[in-house]
Amino acid sequence: MSNNSQFALLKTRRFLPFFITQAGGALNDNIFKNALAVLIAFQGSQLAGLNSDQLINLSAGLFILPFFLFSAMVGQFADKYERSRQIRFIKLLEVLIMLLAALGFWLQSMPVLLLVLFLLGLQSTLFSPIKYSLLPQVLEVEELVAGNGLVEAGTFVAILFGTALGAYFIAMPHYGTSIITLLCLIVAALGYLSSRFIPTLPASESGLIINWNPVSESWRILKSLASNRTLLNSVLGLSWFWFFGAIILVQIPSYTINVLGGAAEITAGLLLTFIIGISTGSLLCHKLSGDEIEIGLVPLGSIGMTLFAVDLYFASPVIPLGDGVLLGQFLSTASVWRILFDMVMLGVFGGFFTVPLFAIVQHRSPPERRARVMAANSILNAAFMVLASIMAIWLLGRGYHIPDLFLLTGIFNAVIAIYIYLLVPEFFLRFLAWLGTRSMYQLQVDGRKNLPTDGPGLLICNHISYMDAPILAGAIRRPLRFVMHHRIWRQPLLNWLFRSAGAIPIAPGEKNPVVLQQALERIDQRLQQGELVMIFPEGKLTRDGSLQRFRHGIEEILARNPVPVIPAALHGLWGSRFSMSGTAPALNRERRGLLREVRLRFGQPLSADGQTAASLQQAVAELYQQLDALSRS
Repeated sequence: MSNNSQFALLKTRRFLPFFITQAGGALNDNIFKNALAVLIAFQGSQLAGLNSDQLINLSAGLFILPFFLFSAMVGQFADKYERSRQIRFIKLLEVLIMLLAALGFWLQSMPVLLLVLFLLGLQSTLFSPIKYSLLPQVLEVEELVAGNGLVEAGTFVAILFGTALGAYFIAMPHYGTSIITLLCLIVAALGYLSSRFIPTLPASESGLIINWNPVSESWRILKSLASNRTLLNSVLGLSWFWFFGAIILVQIPSYTINVLGGAAEITAGLLLTFIIGISTGSLLCHKLSGDEIEIGLVPLGSIGMTLFAVDLYFASPVIPLGDGVLLGQFLSTASVWRILFDMVMLGVFGGFFTVPLFAIVQHRSPPERRARVMAANSILNAAFMVLASIMAIWLLGRGYHIPDLFLLTGIFNAVIAIYIYLLVPEFFLRFLAWLGTRSMYQLQVDGRKNLPTDGPGLLICNHISYMDAPILAGAIRRPLRFVMHHRIWRQPLLNWLFRSAGAIPIAPGEKNPVVLQQALERIDQRLQQGELVMIFPEGKLTRDGSLQRFRHGIEEILARNPVPVIPAALHGLWGSRFSMSGTAPALNRERRGLLREVRLRFGQPLSADGQTAASLQQAVAELYQQLDALSRS
């Protein structure tokens, strides 16, 4: 898939009917949820005798409670049975739930309406493991970011329309509830119709024996998730995002009325800005990461989420702008544009945070139990959202104001992000590599498919500048274990970074045989663990721009570990400020605008058998000559 073909997925039967079906479900959920939220905000005390702020948070907790209770069970069903038939059953259930909603509106019964909200949560619980485990089944690996971006954008656009329609029609006198009921029934029926066109999706583990005990099964899938550190931390990251979103988005109706002093229509306006942001951020993920899963966007997302949540606190007025201020007057107030900007940017950075995490979980989950992994994700998501609801109710009940929740959430986000990135530095290191290469270079990569997606390998490359390693790290989505000179590895300010990246210090045997032996043992260990080790066989930076003689240590590495060798060549860095050319940061003819053009090419993997330092040097030299010819043409 090229960077320009993201929307081509919408032309395929393997994706479009599913896209419409899941977006329709999100639309229906939000028409009802937001109609109910507005009803509670304006009539909650009358209908239920409870504080509206607390009742809104209670309703949010009821919707997500089924995810916590039943995800483990439905994850098993999603893995065991054919999935398109399950989707059709779920959409029929949605029609029945909407008929119950009609009864609740007719009776003006808050208990019945809250029951409908719970059942909609149950229906979403049934759909969620199928929804996210289905994408890797119908998409190629290089399409996952694009597909997830479209799904997230489509979901939030549906949320936008659902929010707007629900809030608008429920406010209409006399006929509001009737229109909401009819609209929900129509959307549910259309969702079922689109589900009929989803292709047959075979079960991933048809022989699975169902465990009917939800408690023990929940514990089992969570325990299994914990055995894979990358999956666990990705799921925890997604769960934290839903905690973050539950704290902020659930408060918007009350924030509109009690903090801003606005009319109900402004609730839809604020949610509109957030949804525009997250849809934009979700779609931009494919543009920023290309056809790969770029986890470096995750720290970028968390930074933006913190900054704009905190700023939303400072942008909120101390005194409401009025009583029932309408949209025109609201937008004419200069200070509210800062609030709207904060909401947009929260959405953009939220998209950067979630889309790569979803793609990682889908890609790295075992195919035969992917739905159960997504069920574990749903359980933890729900647990975090229930915790968010409880915390919000508790803080609001003790006199805290809604802007205070925004500030605390932003601070918590920063603390948790720092903790996670210290615990799992792969995310932050990817961010540094991505940011560094994107901010200084226009990188063109050829032959990326020659890199093994898993299993051991030895990557070799020419060494032109001090930025070679970050460029390679930014171009390759697998973690690279760099072999570097021990003196550089020991630099006080950089040692933590090198340790976190799993770099291996090495020294010439004639100068420090102990360090050399330790390096060889560590290389053995990394390769035996199925990792990709990166080495610059020249042993030092070139001083004249030409390829230097490869050292024979690479022959010893391959003799001990006969793994595939992937040759690579970098071009365009000689003469840059980080090379040994001795020149100023001159503009060479490959440089365009502010970004220096750099080319990187990966060759076909080579068998370790019979390879020598000279033969490997020749392989890298040929790649470099190809790039040099391209630059001159």
